[in-house]
Amino acid sequence: MRYKITAPSHIDTTINLPASKSISNRALILHALGKGSVVPDNLSDCDDTKVIINALKTMPPVIDIKAAGTAMRFMTAYLSVTPGEHVITGTNRMKHRPIRVLVDALRKLGAQIEYTEEEGFPPLRITGDTLDGGMLEIPGDVSSQYISALLMIGPAMKNGLKLRLTGNIVSRPYIDLTLHVMHEFGISVEWTDVDMISVSHQEIGERRYTIENDWSASSYWYEILAMINDDESRVTLPGLKDASRQGDSAVRYLFSMLGVKTAFRTSNEVVLTRHMRSLPRLDYDFINQPDLAQTLVVTCATLGIPFHFTGLGNLRIKETDRIEAMKTEMRKLGYVLDDSVETELSWNGERCEAEKNPVIDTYEDHRMAMAFAPTAILLGEIRINNPEVVTKSYPGYWDDLRKAGFTIEEI
Repeated sequence: MRYKITAPSHIDTTINLPASKSISNRALILHALGKGSVVPDNLSDCDDTKVIINALKTMPPVIDIKAAGTAMRFMTAYLSVTPGEHVITGTNRMKHRPIRVLVDALRKLGAQIEYTEEEGFPPLRITGDTLDGGMLEIPGDVSSQYISALLMIGPAMKNGLKLRLTGNIVSRPYIDLTLHVMHEFGISVEWTDVDMISVSHQEIGERRYTIENDWSASSYWYEILAMINDDESRVTLPGLKDASRQGDSAVRYLFSMLGVKTAFRTSNEVVLTRHMRSLPRLDYDFINQPDLAQTLVVTCATLGIPFHFTGLGNLRIKETDRIEAMKTEMRKLGYVLDDSVETELSWNGERCEAEKNPVIDTYEDHRMAMAFAPTAILLGEIRINNPEVVTKSYPGYWDDLRKAGFTIEEI
């Protein structure tokens, strides 16, 4: 499938963003561990959350989490403390995404996990049982999802869990988000030192819990407001909390430097407008907000703002090698990006000849499609291959663009 997208010259719309998949996925695991009967409210309807819902509902012998990396990590930990034997698998790309660090950590805690195909990668055969728990060290610069997966099963271990993070701790807001959701479920878990998190063995009580909307999804609306050449345009986004623990809530500060103003009409409703002031250059470390990087790369380059972005190491092991994908697709638009440093991406203003009627490939990566779609505002139109990938995190994205006045044709 291919979409051709054209943009309106003015936008004034209210968009109900999807619920946070990060919070939804954490709440589902904690709900299952507590054997609760009250399902969390406002769960995300994205693919990543649906696979967890389906797995927890039916618990089949073979659990296929498709392309959902969060589900692979969280369910691997959950199955390790849940009686029964299961194989957990996914797409071909998922079978090439490393999981050794998490498996090694769980094995040290007593988990019975085997690789069924390639050492260090899914699929995994897991025989669940009660784990003793205790002290465990894990590198702090691995995916925060490994750390979150371990913390959430801590209450189910006989001796709880004391998790020491060694070296540099990356994506800390996602770890803090996990602690926040655990607190909301009545779990006692704390940073007990600068590098130590402790959670005791305890019962997880029944809680009525409502998921807030997704700050990551808001980034594409910030991008649209930054690009549209109309001072009267505005976007209202209900369901976003001012004091959110979501790391990607930093999007409001980043885009304040690119000409977008954020105003809270209430404590959980945002209004975006333009203020026509932006920095001549943007330097930023995305170590805590890696999912915002693609949006900011596209926004800055197409607005002619040179940038130097660091802390991007994890982007190479996401749904695709996102750094390589961004280089390839931005060149189609006439922008030459530099990744000569492995974990960085920069643009110094260098241009090349743009393709006529460029078509953006999405690499089975939802954020590629959503980050490039707004460029229709500046280019007149943009074509995107396999646009259905947005269902991974934002199933209603194309409908929301149509609501805002974009024209989307299947060609």
